[in-house]
Amino acid sequence: MTIMLRTLARTGAAGMPATASAAAAACPASPFAALAPPPAPLTQPCSTFSRGRLLGPSVACLAASSTTISSSTSSSITPFCTSSTSSTIGGGPATPATPSSWCPAALGAAAPRRGSRRRPTPAPAPPRSSAANGQVGPPPPRKPHKGGGAKGGDKAAAGPGSGSSAAAVAVAPSAAPLTESAAAAMFADEPPLEELDEEAGQQLAPYMDAVVKVYCMHTEPNYSLPWQRKRQYSSSSSGFVVRYGGRNWLLTNAHSVDYHTQVKVKRRGDDRKFLARVISVGVDCDIAALEVDDPEFWGAEPGTTAGSGAAAAEAAAEAAAEAGPQRGPPPLLELGPLPRLQDGVAVVGYPIGGDTISVTAGVVSRIEVTDYSHGSTDLLAIQIDAAINGGNSGGPVFNRACQCVGIAFQALVGSDVENVGYVIPTPVVTHFLEDYLRTRTFSGFPALGLQWQRMESDALRRAYGMAPGQKGVLVRGLNPTSAAAALLRPDDVLLSFDGTPISNDGTVPFRTGERIAFSHLITSKFVGDSARLEVLRGGQRMELNVTLSKPAALVPPHLSNRDPPYLIVGGLVFTTASEPYLQSEYGSEYGSDAPVKLLDRLYHGFPKSADEEVVVLSQVLACDATLGYEDVYNVQLLRFNGQPVTNLAQLAERVRQALQQASATEGEGGSGSSDGGAAGGGGFLRFDLDYNEMVVVEARDVLRVTPEVMRAHSIPHDMSPDIRAALAASAADGSGSGSGPVAAGVSGAGAAVAPSNGGRA
Repeated sequence: MTIMLRTLARTGAAGMPATASAAAAACPASPFAALAPPPAPLTQPCSTFSRGRLLGPSVACLAASSTTISSSTSSSITPFCTSSTSSTIGGGPATPATPSSWCPAALGAAAPRRGSRRRPTPAPAPPRSSAANGQVGPPPPRKPHKGGGAKGGDKAAAGPGSGSSAAAVAVAPSAAPLTESAAAAMFADEPPLEELDEEAGQQLAPYMDAVVKVYCMHTEPNYSLPWQRKRQYSSSSSGFVVRYGGRNWLLTNAHSVDYHTQVKVKRRGDDRKFLARVISVGVDCDIAALEVDDPEFWGAEPGTTAGSGAAAAEAAAEAAAEAGPQRGPPPLLELGPLPRLQDGVAVVGYPIGGDTISVTAGVVSRIEVTDYSHGSTDLLAIQIDAAINGGNSGGPVFNRACQCVGIAFQALVGSDVENVGYVIPTPVVTHFLEDYLRTRTFSGFPALGLQWQRMESDALRRAYGMAPGQKGVLVRGLNPTSAAAALLRPDDVLLSFDGTPISNDGTVPFRTGERIAFSHLITSKFVGDSARLEVLRGGQRMELNVTLSKPAALVPPHLSNRDPPYLIVGGLVFTTASEPYLQSEYGSEYGSDAPVKLLDRLYHGFPKSADEEVVVLSQVLACDATLGYEDVYNVQLLRFNGQPVTNLAQLAERVRQALQQASATEGEGGSGSSDGGAAGGGGFLRFDLDYNEMVVVEARDVLRVTPEVMRAHSIPHDMSPDIRAALAASAADGSGSGSGPVAAGVSGAGAAVAPSNGGRA
């Protein structure tokens, strides 16, 4: 076994004194020298070192070699041997020694506390972040992430285990011997001694009962055949109980309960699974809140009845207090602060590879705005150097004070990366919880709804009248559905947000020596909050007050656990474009394989109205009415019978009216229009598509073959339930006469293309 002792080596020293007399000579003024007993051989085994602290009374010997690492101040890393007898220090002969024979200048020892028990000095805290390790620049381009363990492809944080080799950090003191007060001052910022008594797993032992295993049954929709659902499958992930806002929360990842049909949770060491209800899902931030109604989950005696959620937890706590030694309620975790770079963290959960709880460790590698793969949203995230394994999604991440500092949720995968895991930090977690406390739902994260460009070019800044030293980003496009669209204009220079200056690269100061994308300032607020913008317009500075909103997306990144809409017209299958739909059609490489115009709508398109959608002719089911169109698929519908199409519900209403008119004409014995339906109508249905394509079918053929197509493909209805509900509402309020919500222009036309050196906010 190995241990670690911190050495306060003098400049140029090779190690610590080899004998007690040498140690006393090195520190003649030290009060600890009088405490030294006579030297005695070290004959007992070395104690185990865990996370920078000594766990036993024995001392391991130090190796003679040392390694120097580069940091703000040079430190010496001393490897440790596994010998249980003695060591050679500084190349001299092996000399037996004891811990008490080494003065604080050599060991950094402290006076014995609590009687005769001696506590060793812990390892120094990890270095704090500096300007060299802060993130500079706008949000990075999206890279493929692998989501959490809820779907078998999820990864959860894992890192170097407690059995990994440890190293001692040698700190160079001043030339004068250290006094007791100086030694105490040097370690004033270290964790309390109470945190250093047990191993990492033993420290977390009281908190592990707060971590649960989440079992979920999923039934996802089939986006390519939207009237069907895929085969049911199961998943397991992690969750935990936390106290916030005066109530108890059971949290996990949103993708862990995505399209759930049943959710169950199991406490550590329990053989029972309890049914859980999903009360809120934040797809954008990949967090979900659950409730368990069974009071036995909260530690109550069998047969106890209580209300749901917080009421059940309170009743269970009272019943558990009266029950005596029986198992009590799960401990309630505390949310901790945002960690610093190189801070140690421990991830607890139920990853693949076993059924019991798992504890792994790592350090914080980076903190920046990152793409959340499940919600396709750019939010603050913590990167750790530990691997993320499937099943650990939703598990808590602890700091050294055993506070929860985040939720494990995804990992970066690829042949050129390793040990890149991501954690949802507590600021995002508290935003989700506060949002639910405010609205009893999830309203999402606000955005300005603008496309911006960096202004790192001197010529560009001079062209827009910026003074020397003035910084900001250039507004290039605005989402018409955002509140900021009424105040900002293209070619405005955004100088600051709520008083925080924005640099030319789109970053703002973040803690000491770090920078982060300015979109973090926006997403830290709530929908409906106000913000103050400082802009430069035509060379004039001005301040604008804007109410933040969540703008609509032309091609949504997700459907918020809703089924995809569809409409069957003869053999023509229409649906709406979404990121899950493109992934279903073209796989994980849809970003390069999907039609370029649909990708342009996805990445650069802004809707002209909140209800605008990209209606897509998904496929053509073979039948008599659609003969010759079988090769048309995944192309946007622009116009129906010469009129622009805004959304799928509007198309369904217009098709219904055209079919009713054609049916009435047939009943009267009339024939189709002699103009051949060039502009639609007259018994023909004309669909103008992107790429200058067109599909024309006869209305009477549609009426005839639609039931046949539905029977052949087991389609229960010619349109999805949400479209039927929209048509019913349109008929009820008298607006179903054909004048649906038509937006001016063509859907998706005129979409601004973001420059490659800019972004969205």
